[in-house]
Amino acid sequence: MADATFWWLAAGGLIAAELMTGTFYLLMISAGLVAAALAAHAGMALTWQWVTAALVGGGSVLIWYQYKKSQPPVAPAGANHDATMDIGSIVHVEHWHDDGTCQVKYRGAQWEASASAGDATSPGSYTIVEVIGSRLILRKASI
Repeated sequence: MADATFWWLAAGGLIAAELMTGTFYLLMISAGLVAAALAAHAGMALTWQWVTAALVGGGSVLIWYQYKKSQPPVAPAGANHDATMDIGSIVHVEHWHDDGTCQVKYRGAQWEASASAGDATSPGSYTIVEVIGSRLILRKASI
């Protein structure tokens, strides 16, 4: 079997495995195998084919790892992704009710909100720190 055929079959096998597992790193390694197949077509020696596969595949994995490490963490599995995008947003409270709740206008709608434990209830700017159901939990904004 020709060297290029081996590399193409190995790359195809890794791509199939990546499709079944969803592991993006396998796709990066298969890119290295494709580079080795192209090196084989170019007539490079088997040693240089292996070096090409290692450099391209390993380099791709390292670059992807560094990229993923630099990204902010995502919400945990099972978290309400619509709610997590609200955390950190600022709302303005004009009036608090006697029971410690208030109504705030946020994203074009009226929301029920309450102060986080231990926070004073005075009018002003508040940061959304949690969303429980359809209720916003607020903490006094430090502006």
